[in-house]
Amino acid sequence: MKKNVFALVSSVAVLGVALAGCGGGQQATTEPKPAENTGQTQQPAAAPTEKKPQVLKLNLHSEPPTADPGISEDTTSAAIIRATFDGLTRISADQKPEMSVAESYQLSDDLLTYTFKLRDTKWANGEPVTAKDFEYAWKRALDPNTASNYAYQLYYVKNGEAFNKGKVSRDDVGVKALDDKTLEVKLENPTPFFLELTAFPTYFPVNQKLIESDPKWATEAKTHMGNGPFKMETWEHKSKLVLVKNENYWDKDTVKLDRIEFAMVEDENTELSMFDNGEIDWAGSPTSSLPTDAIPALKDQNKITTQPIAGTYWYKFNVEKPPFNNVKIRKAFTYSIDRKSLIDNILQTGQIPATGAVPPSMALKADGYFKDNDIETAKKLLEEGMKELGITKLPAITLSYNTSEGHQKIAAAIQDQWKKNLGVEVKLENKEWKVYLEDMHQGNYQVGRMGWLGDFNDPINFLELYRDKDGGNNDTRWEHPKYKELLIQSNSESDPEKRKKILLDAETILMDEMPIAPIYFYTNSWVQKENVKGVVIGGLGDVDWKWASVE
Repeated sequence: MKKNVFALVSSVAVLGVALAGCGGGQQATTEPKPAENTGQTQQPAAAPTEKKPQVLKLNLHSEPPTADPGISEDTTSAAIIRATFDGLTRISADQKPEMSVAESYQLSDDLLTYTFKLRDTKWANGEPVTAKDFEYAWKRALDPNTASNYAYQLYYVKNGEAFNKGKVSRDDVGVKALDDKTLEVKLENPTPFFLELTAFPTYFPVNQKLIESDPKWATEAKTHMGNGPFKMETWEHKSKLVLVKNENYWDKDTVKLDRIEFAMVEDENTELSMFDNGEIDWAGSPTSSLPTDAIPALKDQNKITTQPIAGTYWYKFNVEKPPFNNVKIRKAFTYSIDRKSLIDNILQTGQIPATGAVPPSMALKADGYFKDNDIETAKKLLEEGMKELGITKLPAITLSYNTSEGHQKIAAAIQDQWKKNLGVEVKLENKEWKVYLEDMHQGNYQVGRMGWLGDFNDPINFLELYRDKDGGNNDTRWEHPKYKELLIQSNSESDPEKRKKILLDAETILMDEMPIAPIYFYTNSWVQKENVKGVVIGGLGDVDWKWASVE
């Protein structure tokens, strides 16, 4: 999942508000016990006590680009979508997929056909959720007219890729509602992590009638509708977003929070001040980040929680724009970064220098593919690359990032390193998250910062980003036929060790061609109020408030 890391997602904030009209805000129903007939005057019954609503207040850092699971591609959007939608499965507090909208499933002997039986569930407006809602949602995300950057996540479904590329019809896609409560899914190949995928936003159902009546349904609270633990009450763009408990959620008795209230404050120092002043209950990851200058003191006071996550922070090169159309120059810029100094002096929360694309929890080559801060090799490669391009001096380079103190500090440090180590002038450019994402997709950049958090626990999730030149999240414009061939081959390899070797060969090509410069592997760090319990932050960096409470 594309990460607005310092708006975490890396890395996710939630807001709480008292819930009017939902169970948490109603009066207690205990009746006063009748007095015994003792002849004494009966005392008036005590007034019923009112339950205090449970409200969680957080900072979302930036405006979510969308609240539509079919086109969502970033952690900020996904945080809201996971709260307001529910899939066939949901990742539980112990980080395993559990049945959710699906009550049960059967898997064929050849491991290619899943048949899901759905429980009785409803949309937030009380209408039933059916198997047809899932079929429609998956085919909509795959439809090339939808232009979903995450369509490839559905390529595991039979003919998913072929439909997305216009080679077959919608009816050929291997998902079908056999009746309102039965969904049949046929896969291209056995996919051992498929039940993890069905807990991912792109696989969530959407309401066909709503979408066809209002194409902008996912941009305003009054028209947004999901089937999850919460529903959207307020969305004041770039200001605040409020979720309230969904009284029509199938598992509503598990949901303790009445409201989640999100601010949208981009400045990390302001966010921490809001936490210190009691205006929010949580600061930092996964929807935002802590100010780097405050981290040493927070560590000394034992206030900070840090958790490694499966994610990589990298810079992308636009390989269609000089000088980064030259692989040696891409390598020179990558090798000359001093990752350890960035971690020691700026990040300070246990990140690991990244010398490969795949994070440690699923690493294919533990020691990476190049040496950190290898200035000697970088200078040699730069000289060779410039000679190949026929230039004697590099023009000024523009390094882009989305607005965040953390991203700015990293960019400024790398700007200095590239100047010192390579003699290159670097201009820094920052943009608001939604605008930044669109510019990256359109190729309006030279070098741009991005991060990726795993969507499921497999290296393919990091490597498949760069399979196709026109892939939804491949902003580099890089493509390599052998790399693509290896990834396709890995999908049909059932032997785990052989498959790992295939993926290792693929990552080796990626790191030899260097369309990206890996910088560090993520950790999530945050501070929280002691009375906030049950927030689930997964090993992939995602957040779920279904089980959260404010005691």
